[in-house]
Amino acid sequence: MAIDRRRAHNDVWAVVPIKETAHAKQRLAGALSARLRQELAAAMFEDVIRALAETPGLAGIAVVTLDPTASGLALGLGAEVWTEGARDGHTGAVMAAARRLAKNRSTMLTIPGDVPLVSPADIGGVLSAHLEEPAFTIVPAWDEQGSNTIMCSPADLVPLRFGPDSFFPHIEAARRLGVNPTIVRNAALAIDIDEPADLARFMRIPSNTRAAAFLRRHRAEWDCDAVVIESQ
Repeated sequence: MAIDRRRAHNDVWAVVPIKETAHAKQRLAGALSARLRQELAAAMFEDVIRALAETPGLAGIAVVTLDPTASGLALGLGAEVWTEGARDGHTGAVMAAARRLAKNRSTMLTIPGDVPLVSPADIGGVLSAHLEEPAFTIVPAWDEQGSNTIMCSPADLVPLRFGPDSFFPHIEAARRLGVNPTIVRNAALAIDIDEPADLARFMRIPSNTRAAAFLRRHRAEWDCDAVVIESQ
């Protein structure tokens, strides 16, 4: 009989790093003004943090940021705000949180603030797929280049290095430690918004997200031609 190594995760902390929204989403500059980029970043973050807040089975949610808007949203939904590593980029913020959680041998689920389609069911699917420690679970971006969600038990099990080509390096990093990674492909978690083409891809998927509502409301202000060209 096969042994089911899936476990009840009573010690899982969700970690969401978010940079200061005033400087967010620079790669969207060809399609959105600075004001729209800032407001879109806040809308996407709210979609993500609300999905996490409604996900059962999490011990807590930690938002790594110095941004006052993100901090206010996080605290209002019961999350904690951690500042260590907040100015060290996505990787630095996540690894600072991982070291903090590892002191209690907690599990870390880290998800970016720019996957607005995510739902509690999507997050629950990752939780369900994760095995007993030592364990590493990863959800790739739609192009299997980026790492859109990672779950580690213990939290600092694998040295993480995020970027547009991090998915396969993360898998190899886990294997070098003797850990067979669990790969979860999830359509909602796969869609992040970094480039103009991502805007077009996201808007082709009907949703009731705050991010989609914001973009529909401000559609006349987009550089639509740039988005279409980038998406081809």
